[in-house]
Amino acid sequence: MTHPYPLALGIVSDEISPDFSEAVRYGNAWGISLYELRVLKSGRVPQVDPVELEEIQTLVTHHHLTISALSPGIFKHPLSKKHELEQELTEILPRTLALAGRFNSRLVIVFGFRREVDEPAENRKRATDFLRRAAERAARDGVTVAVENEPGFWCDSGANTAGIIEAANIPSLRANWDPCNGYGTAEIPFPDGYEAIKHLIANVHVKDTKKGSLIECVPVGEGAIDWKGQLQALVQDQIVKHVTLETHCLPLIENSKRNVDILRSYFSELPAQHKEIS
Repeated sequence: MTHPYPLALGIVSDEISPDFSEAVRYGNAWGISLYELRVLKSGRVPQVDPVELEEIQTLVTHHHLTISALSPGIFKHPLSKKHELEQELTEILPRTLALAGRFNSRLVIVFGFRREVDEPAENRKRATDFLRRAAERAARDGVTVAVENEPGFWCDSGANTAGIIEAANIPSLRANWDPCNGYGTAEIPFPDGYEAIKHLIANVHVKDTKKGSLIECVPVGEGAIDWKGQLQALVQDQIVKHVTLETHCLPLIENSKRNVDILRSYFSELPAQHKEIS
């Protein structure tokens, strides 16, 4: 499919509404056909009512939609929570992978472990080994695990996340790069964090902040993230073919629409030689 912008634009569906049919109704009106599944009416994926999943499948087929990724919210616990993490690895991840197969999605987004106060640096190897196990399991289903950087986690900045992914050394472990989540770490998300992680990026989340993503998010362009520069670099470096909007500021529908318009205006300003991706 050819579109008039250098990148396709997707959205996390619950950044419009947890009701997928409502999200699609607005998304269609905004020209969006790529959706990441996270929180739905009956729960967070994969713990979703089977009837709701059938309804989503019908909408995906009828509207020719693409499910770009699934986000079960796993591996947010600190490494000390061994039982909880093992349960996520052996129960939640396989169910998510099965759901990814059902929706023809090849990407599952995870996190990189909340870092506890005074946690020893040696635990970085435990984080690496655990993510490698997750990636090995995903690879059996032809799925890539993309670890999202998050403030206060072992995987927080671009450089720290890249270091762990590189140490894991498995092709099915990549990055879900979120520059906004990198704000407030020791690096500037763009260009510094991006330069450290760009060779490992499988997916990109778009939101903005002035104070830190866990404090308050704002519409794209009103915060500290250089989104014009970041988008231009993504296109010029041919890193991804789409980016995913994760609005994170209320009211959701109004601000998601505002962000769609802002991002498309940014897309239109990108160099002409990158104007179409098939």
